[in-house]
Amino acid sequence: MGKFRKIAMGILITVIASCCGSTEAGCADYQQVSGLIDLRTTFSDGSHDLQSLVELARKRGFGVLVINDHDRMAMEYGVPLFRHIIKKRVERNSINKKGAAEYLSSIKEAGSAYPDMIIIPGSETAPFYYWSGSFFKKNLTAHNHEKRILTVGLENEEDYRDLPILHNGLSTRFIGKFMPAVLMFCIPLFLGLVLFRAKGWYRIAGGMIAGMSLLLVINTSPFRSSPFDQYHGDQGIAPYQLLIDYVKGRGGLSFWNYPETKSGIKKMGPIFVHTPPYPEALMESKGYTGFAALYGDEITVTEPGKTWDKVLRAYCKGERDSPVWGISTADFHREGESGEKLGNFPTVFLVKNRAKEEIVRALKNGKMYACRGNYPLIAKLDEFSVRSSNGEVRGISGDEVAVKGFPRIRISLSSGIPTERLV
Repeated sequence: MGKFRKIAMGILITVIASCCGSTEAGCADYQQVSGLIDLRTTFSDGSHDLQSLVELARKRGFGVLVINDHDRMAMEYGVPLFRHIIKKRVERNSINKKGAAEYLSSIKEAGSAYPDMIIIPGSETAPFYYWSGSFFKKNLTAHNHEKRILTVGLENEEDYRDLPILHNGLSTRFIGKFMPAVLMFCIPLFLGLVLFRAKGWYRIAGGMIAGMSLLLVINTSPFRSSPFDQYHGDQGIAPYQLLIDYVKGRGGLSFWNYPETKSGIKKMGPIFVHTPPYPEALMESKGYTGFAALYGDEITVTEPGKTWDKVLRAYCKGERDSPVWGISTADFHREGESGEKLGNFPTVFLVKNRAKEEIVRALKNGKMYACRGNYPLIAKLDEFSVRSSNGEVRGISGDEVAVKGFPRIRISLSSGIPTERLV
């Protein structure tokens, strides 16, 4: 009974807080399509190739897969003064390391091979981190390296190539920010070249000045993929808001992932990573689609009166342009990892027809509910509706409703989970 209550509350918390638009349709007018979000493949750090993952999910009755391989997994640490020239870089497999074109092509091919499955491309991204400590003192620490956002629905190669995140290749988008520094170092470079035309010690001094100035110009790194770097401390919400705005501008969706992570503080090889829980990001950022309301850790932001309610209240006051939705994220890398299996964290979509565009629209507009369970023992939401006092259906999950009098909220669950009594 306790297990059922926990699963049921996982559903109800997500849907009740999401119930907001006017419609005459009830849940019966929608198909329920069960899907999985936040899946890794061998394209980054997953253990299953895409075909194996699709086949496993298909056997277990899931019709939608959102693939969220890492878009870039790289860290750099450079020597002071020439940090962008003399540096050590460690990079693991990712979408942009292997090539976004190949990644998107493989998803398209899998969709053609399994036409009954809807496979949506996306990524998991860590836009920013910053260093503290020292490698020589053995306390070098990367802060906020595990502060992650999921992107969903980016369909073009350049969408991934141009992501405004650290270490994502060359870009001219932020060159204006670094031009003052470049011009400042060009002045001694010019003077050094003038002196180099002279003779004797003037020529030697001119060569040294020109050489040092040229190195400083290169070290400015004006063609970087992000206007931030990892050497100037915490930059607050700015690097994450930049990513959210970018994804929204490209027609994609963004979701904060595991905002109350319990595994973000640890030793990783010769360095430390330090990412404490970040529920405050839900309040500090705007324009994102939603967040992971159910995942492997315990979560408190969904409790009545806490962060999610505050965000939704801000929307109701007109302080936000759109509401924020809760999804279930799997963080799935391999079957059996940490006792989990594919299917424990489904998100169920309410759609009029079974099409990719409808699934993305449901994600964007809150026509869904999140579950947590032990596959195949997952509860099903048969109905969640808001009715007027005369019993007329006014809205379901994802709708905004205006009713007079005393509205009625109808909730109906079913489950194959053995229990003696439902409360």
